[in-house]
Amino acid sequence: MQAKELKLLVIDALEDIKAEDIQILDVTAMTDFTDFMIIATGKSTRQVKALSNEVSSQAKSAGIQPLGVEGEDVGEWALVDLGDVIVHIMTPQMRTTYNLEKLWSVPDTPDESEQEQASDED
Repeated sequence: MQAKELKLLVIDALEDIKAEDIQILDVTAMTDFTDFMIIATGKSTRQVKALSNEVSSQAKSAGIQPLGVEGEDVGEWALVDLGDVIVHIMTPQMRTTYNLEKLWSVPDTPDESEQEQASDED
């Protein structure tokens, strides 16, 4: 299964259990170990566990064995490693605290006026 198909499978699994604020980050330019990171919010630890279980279950049904599943026992932050797709499922508090979207976002390129200003200061 290709990474894009796997990404769609994960999104469907998350939507089936009503995950909130699903974000897909294409990290192919930033790392060699995965193509996509998917971040989703579960309303409670119980929902985080259910979401993680559903992602793992649907991946296995499609013939993809997760490389690892972490955090299911506590339920505040679960990670499902599917190789080309890594899934982070977090409670709202954990998601706010760790802000993975910002961590894995591509830095903004300064616009021309900022570049000119920087060169004027040199």
